[in-house]
Amino acid sequence: MVLQFLKALAHESRLRLLGLLATREHSVQELAAGVALKEPTVSHHLAMLREAGLVTLRQDGNTHWYGLNQKALSRLSRTVFARDQLAAFAGAEINEDDRVVRNYLTPEGRLKAFPATLKKRRPILAWLAKQFEEGRNYPESEVNELIERRHHDRETFRRELIGHRMLARKNGVYWRLPESEWVM
Repeated sequence: MVLQFLKALAHESRLRLLGLLATREHSVQELAAGVALKEPTVSHHLAMLREAGLVTLRQDGNTHWYGLNQKALSRLSRTVFARDQLAAFAGAEINEDDRVVRNYLTPEGRLKAFPATLKKRRPILAWLAKQFEEGRNYPESEVNELIERRHHDRETFRRELIGHRMLARKNGVYWRLPESEWVM
């Protein structure tokens, strides 16, 4: 699937066709005129794009109308350019902690939920603790603000970060502890 997708995009004429289809549906004749190619050549390129799932075909009498399959394009690009997939190209693996964090994050970088299991909670807490700079003191209001950027339940996360010795607190001032002291 990935190779087919990349092959479909690896030709200037097919990219130009996709550019035209991004604006609206076109017939083969319109596309041929738009990219200055012969209709059989355009049909060949459209067949490859359809095979990769990037283009839709709608028949209206004798006219074939081609359109951009936006949903498939979005799904494929998320799959193809996902961190795991890119790492797999090099034979590298994403570690389990990174995978847990990624599964708990929305596209905006907020946590979807507080992990119920300790196994999943630890990587989330470590990720959140790394949002704090080492060697810097934070007033409680700034700690709350930083946590709230990631999740609404600042009290629970603050308590867990302190409980796992990722953050320390004294007189309303917080600081990040070295990773060697974290209770995992």
